[in-house]
Amino acid sequence: MNTPVALTTKKDWMSDQEVRWCPGCGDYGILQAVQQLMPDVGVSPENTVFISGIGCSSRFPYYMNTYGMHSIHGRAPAIATGVAVARPDLDVWVVTGDGDALSIGGNHFIHALRRNVNLTILLFNNRIYGLTKGQYSPTSEAGKVTKSTPFGSLDHPFNPLSVALGAEASFVARTHDLDRKHMMEIFRAAHDHRGASFVEIYQNCNVFNDAAFEEVTGRKVREEMMIDLKHGQPIRFGADGHKGVVMGTDGQLRIVNVADVGEDAILVHDAHREDPGLAMALARLSHSDHESTPFGIFRSIERPDYGTMVGAQLAQVFQQKGPGDLGALLRSNGTWTVAAN
Repeated sequence: MNTPVALTTKKDWMSDQEVRWCPGCGDYGILQAVQQLMPDVGVSPENTVFISGIGCSSRFPYYMNTYGMHSIHGRAPAIATGVAVARPDLDVWVVTGDGDALSIGGNHFIHALRRNVNLTILLFNNRIYGLTKGQYSPTSEAGKVTKSTPFGSLDHPFNPLSVALGAEASFVARTHDLDRKHMMEIFRAAHDHRGASFVEIYQNCNVFNDAAFEEVTGRKVREEMMIDLKHGQPIRFGADGHKGVVMGTDGQLRIVNVADVGEDAILVHDAHREDPGLAMALARLSHSDHESTPFGIFRSIERPDYGTMVGAQLAQVFQQKGPGDLGALLRSNGTWTVAAN
């Protein structure tokens, strides 16, 4: 029988630390959304853990009145995996950035997803290294002029959603820092999902990469540029839903005027489809900031999470062989003596 969780308020989730990001940073909006959501997800601060790596976003654990760890560059998913597997009773979140997760932390990131560790991973994507003062990141667009690419970046950028889907993540979504309601909706769904949940957040760095997503998320353009994905509903957007997404006979997705093709031709979104092909196609529907871009839940499927499988395996071994003997293990073969000289 589950122990009832005491009611909390947003204030119960706020630490006593001064929030120290640059004025106008998108991180403030994300923090507000998480703190406002937490009282409603049925967990308690003392059973919640926020783990981060290195970067501006990684200050997040300081501002949550929970357990937490500001760890090392790129290793937050590895540390969080240990916490989640050893303590399946805890609610474990990972807060990371595009540089932290997709550069030095790339391996840890993809393996946490493929193992389906029970984590909620929030990736703040501002397409720049903010903490170290404006170098290009793995998501910076080709040709990006920064302090580390004075003649323009030659690197092809990562699409974080494509990386996550390629790693077989069981929950993949996207939101942005200008819409608290949408963030809370996506964060709640990610938290409620059992397994590895990944959320990319378009986040503005107003100092080193200001207005990076303005052509998509700006208030004046978002109605025509943001495609709101809803499971089981036709993928339509724009004023009065006059635009839509169709799948051609070649399997490619295209944006069309609904009046030109008819409502029945519009693709119906299926976030629970086992094959990640549709989610991958939607993740790659836009190739630049000048094209309409999908937001929402791209994929949400059920498969066993890593911690549950580890626990079941250990229980089976214990049943078959009984408790282990640590002393016997330490005295077993394979030891050696190092000579004093």
